[in-house]
Amino acid sequence: MKFNTVSPAEAVKVIKSGDRVHLSSVAVTPHCLIRAMIERGRNKEFQNVTIQHIHTEGPAPYAEPEFEGIFQLESFFVGGNVRKATQAGYADYIPVFLCETQKLIREGYLNVNVAMVMVSPPDKHGYVSLGTSVDATLAAIETAEVVIAQINKHVPRTWGDAQINMRDIDIFVECDEPLYIHNNPPISDIEQAIGKNCASLIEDGACLQMGIGGIPNAVLAELGNHKNLGIHTEMFSDGLLPLIDSGVVNNKNKQIDIGKCVASFLMGSQKLYDFVDDNPMVAMMDLRHTNSVPIIRQNKKVTAINSALAVDITGQVCADSIGTKHYSGVGGQIDFIRGAGYSEGGKPIIAMPSVTAKGLSKIAPTLIEGSGVVTTRSNMHWLVTEYGAVNLYGKTLQERAKLIISIAHPDHRESLDKAAFDRFGSHFHFIG
Repeated sequence: MKFNTVSPAEAVKVIKSGDRVHLSSVAVTPHCLIRAMIERGRNKEFQNVTIQHIHTEGPAPYAEPEFEGIFQLESFFVGGNVRKATQAGYADYIPVFLCETQKLIREGYLNVNVAMVMVSPPDKHGYVSLGTSVDATLAAIETAEVVIAQINKHVPRTWGDAQINMRDIDIFVECDEPLYIHNNPPISDIEQAIGKNCASLIEDGACLQMGIGGIPNAVLAELGNHKNLGIHTEMFSDGLLPLIDSGVVNNKNKQIDIGKCVASFLMGSQKLYDFVDDNPMVAMMDLRHTNSVPIIRQNKKVTAINSALAVDITGQVCADSIGTKHYSGVGGQIDFIRGAGYSEGGKPIIAMPSVTAKGLSKIAPTLIEGSGVVTTRSNMHWLVTEYGAVNLYGKTLQERAKLIISIAHPDHRESLDKAAFDRFGSHFHFIG
């Protein structure tokens, strides 16, 4: 199918004062278009333009103080590239379950004027692919007044909900840039211990959800002797590839999307991007599918592994902020905690190191004032640290406290025991 392209500078001329601009996320952040938009902002050609995205990789100049009054970022997740600006108040954050980001767009709570996305080159049938990120971007494409697509030969052609007819795009720009590469550092001894403890909870035939980073990769590294695992997750990275190659992950035991690894966005190495390119085993889906509790629960033995910044001795999980300072976001944690909790044989797991890099206990008597509770104590099932795994489901507050303290760092168990004693009375005593 024939199509005409324009320069990035020409394409972004459609942005006007007061518009809301949605950006595609993570590895397919459309930096060519962002740079052109920033140039218009620097020339003060518009003002009060709201930028919306889940999480982008690379520079995010629209969040910088110099553009106050010109751009206002309202992200669905506070990534490292906008964390400082958000904590300083120059950018802002919308607390929302990841599954509902697309709902905010589709149902008009957040009207999108311009969607700026990155796509693969078109195929012979006139379709491009959103590649490594469908997430809430499909909703933005469906509802935006104007859709601008950066065609990039490096974007893999993925399937599922990622296929977009060129007729649904208004403006095309050709700009080839390598995708963002994320290389995981070596797995630490603590992460390896957590990985072993999590892996011991995963049954053959389980359907897994886990993200990116040291703990998910440590868990995956311990699953080489498992059988017939499936994947239904919001994202995955390189740690999954050896398990697919060996046949440990084959998706045969899933009740929906049988035979498919289901995700909504991806980030990793070039090897990962090459793997998903034109691979019918991988279905890149809208968040209303990947993160929907009614859909997640249809698979049996859903085992969801998420992390936390802190947990108190009753099982309240803070995963989005450090006190009043937002550090990340709600994300999909509660989507999968609830989905796994409703799944037949499911296991919702919160896994984290027992202490911070500075040696402070991540298990606390109470959360720091202002901390957000993402997973409530009533949603909690399994808590895992390098010192073990405990199941809090159905346990009383005092039983929970004893179990949680048992997997805290030994250096902090005495002070936690004292705090629990002060809270629950003289009859409480942890023996560890």
